[in-house]
Parts: sequence; structure tokens; C-alpha cells
Amino acid sequence: MTVKVFRSPARHGYAVEVSPYIPSRVACAASQYYGIAGCGTLLVLDQTETGLTLVRSWEWGDGLFDVAWSEGNEHVLVAGGGDGSLQLWDTANHSAPLRVAKEHTQEVYAVDWSQTRGESLIVSGSWDQTVKVWDPALSPSLTTLRGHEGVIYSTIWSPHIPGCFASASGDGTLRIWDVKGAVCRLAIPAHKAEILSCDWCKYDQNVVATGSVDCTVCVWDLRNIRQPVNQLLGHTYAIRRLKFSPFDKTVLASCSYDFTVSYHQSEWMVSSWQKQRVRTLRDNLR
Repeated sequence: MTVKVFRSPARHGYAVEVSPYIPSRVACAASQYYGIAGCGTLLVLDQTETGLTLVRSWEWGDGLFDVAWSEGNEHVLVAGGGDGSLQLWDTANHSAPLRVAKEHTQEVYAVDWSQTRGESLIVSGSWDQTVKVWDPALSPSLTTLRGHEGVIYSTIWSPHIPGCFASASGDGTLRIWDVKGAVCRLAIPAHKAEILSCDWCKYDQNVVATGSVDCTVCVWDLRNIRQPVNQLLGHTYAIRRLKFSPFDKTVLASCSYDFTVSYHQSEWMVSSWQKQRVRTLRDNLR
């Protein structure tokens, strides 16, 4: 397999997201000096037969830590910054963001755009220990959710259940939130160390994975949270990010501060008779 590389001098990548409209297009949020100080850059790249080409880039006055594409407009994306801001960008606009919202009081480390039909919401997670939900225009936030006792590193919408998202924090918990009720429905002590990433299975609304500083990936069935249904090993340093495959229900990838990417494959899906006897998360959110 040929690896295509794009180099951005003096910038360190924090997040890469594939466009839901253009499979060959990715957005990358990057920062100077590993995000400790300096500026940030948002890059949009296209994959071609010969390599990766720059479509658009924007500079920001602080580090950029996460990015998400709009599910309703192929040109629009949102980024989270070290100055506590969310910026709405348009690839057709060469200079400034469409809108900037700054309600968080510390770094915005996670942003995500909802994927369920009939819903267009943005969720952000911050080092100020709060989660905020926004409309797609980044008007004043619709709600602020509190409960974590540490930095929030990851916020991910459920691809199945409207108004439901997961968050992962430095307090070692995975939390499942109901936006309509503005409450936390589940708080899972998922690891004894900081959790840097979480993601939903694209094929099962009850399966969520977490990646931690303890070097493990844990896969959780939200109907039975006493212990993970699987614990995946292999990394030697903290797991920075993980993603379930959109093509195979048993595959997920993780990247780590040990400079490796791992692909994990395991049959963690519960049997059909168990599914019939246990209430689903959707029932709990009604």
C-alpha cells in the first residue's frame, strides 16, 4: 500500500476528518508547538493519484484541536480552538470564518456534527469541564451540560439516536447524554486513567469504544456496563484517538502516542437472544 504524505512545516496535526460528501477530501486541524503555544492552521486536502494536494488553508491565532464537517453542506466545517472558540469555516471563503462563537472559558478540545436525519446540531467539549450544544449557525449555545470532573477530550454524536451523544474525560468516565432532557443518562467509570477518545459503533446503537492513557481500548455494551465486552491491547503509550470502521462492524482503528496506528478486529456483538431480553439505550431515552 502506498502512503501519501502532506507536510505542513511547524504544524502538528491534532485531528483528521474525511468529508461525508467527497471521499477523497479531508480536513486537518493543526497547531504550532504541539498545541502548547502559538497559532493553529486548518487545512483541507484532496487525495489524488499522485499525492495529497492543498485545497484551502486558514490560520487561527491559537491552536486548533478538532474539526468536523457539516452533514448538510459539503463546503462547511467547524473547528475548536485553544482560545475557547468554535469557528465555522466555508471552503468557498478564502479569508475569515463565517462565524466565531466563544462561550467556553478554556480550550475546546472536541467538536462533532450530528449525523442523524432531521437533526443538525454541533456539540463541543472543553477543558473547562463543560459540554455545549449549538445550532449549525453557532448562535448562542442551546444548552450547557455539566457533570464531568475533569478535562473533556472527546464528544461524539450517536449515529443512531437523535439528540444523544457520548463524552470522554480526564476523570476516567464515559458519559451518555440526552440533549432533549439536558441530562446525563449513563456515567461509566470506564478506565482508571484519563480517557482521550471515544466513538460509537456505526452498526449497533449500544456499542461504544473508549481509548485511554492506560494504553487500552475498551468496548462497552451500554445495556450492561459492569465490565467491557472487550479490552484491546497492543499500544505502549496513551491512545490519542480511535474510530470504528464505517464498513465493518467488528473493526476499529486506534492511534497512539507510541507513533503507531492499530487495527483491531473482534466479534464483540452480543447474541440475538440477549438483544431481545434487554432494553436498548433508545428505550431509556424515551
